[in-house]
Amino acid sequence: MIDLKDISRIYQVGSERVYALNKANLHIDDGEFVSIIGPSGSGKSTLMNIIGCLDTADSGTYLLDGIPIEDYTENELAKIRNRKIGFVFQSFNLISKLTAEENVELPLIYQKVPRAERKERVEKALARVDLQKRAKHLPTELSGGQQQRVAIARAIVTRPSLILADEPTGNLDSKTTVEIMDIFHELHDAGNTIVLITHDDDVARQASRIVRIKDGQLTEVGA
Repeated sequence: MIDLKDISRIYQVGSERVYALNKANLHIDDGEFVSIIGPSGSGKSTLMNIIGCLDTADSGTYLLDGIPIEDYTENELAKIRNRKIGFVFQSFNLISKLTAEENVELPLIYQKVPRAERKERVEKALARVDLQKRAKHLPTELSGGQQQRVAIARAIVTRPSLILADEPTGNLDSKTTVEIMDIFHELHDAGNTIVLITHDDDVARQASRIVRIKDGQLTEVGA
């Protein structure tokens, strides 16, 4: 599914070239649950942005489903981001003026899914994260854990095969972290490929495979 070969991403900071990723290699099969762990500044978010087709590498090859990313057009990449990949972020990224159900519905509107089908899929997605009773609430009326559940529902409503989660428990207390991780386990059991980026060892250990990132390079933990 995901195959990164010698991926480098370089940023120019003043007169200095900084390697966010330095010839990184990573292979993830369909149906895996992989955590990528590392401290701030290690290249985690850059890696997620490249896997999620939000950014491109300066060198190396990224094969998605066996096809080099550079072979896709911008329109095709936009469809991949909207249909194949579900994104979950630390800061939830909910639209404050929209209710929970309206936030979840948004990617389906972009896909031009008919209204009746949108309604059904939104209800199912919110039920899957046990938040159907909060469908009419605004983000400001929800706890941090509930907001993250809405974000997960929004990520899964398009029925993606890949879920990318960037520090999804970073703003949550320990009890809520357990609840959110339970949802990720359920999604994995249902067949989703999950790539979870974290700085938390306890969260990382819940994945079936751990990859550590440091100074832009990746190493398997326990390999």
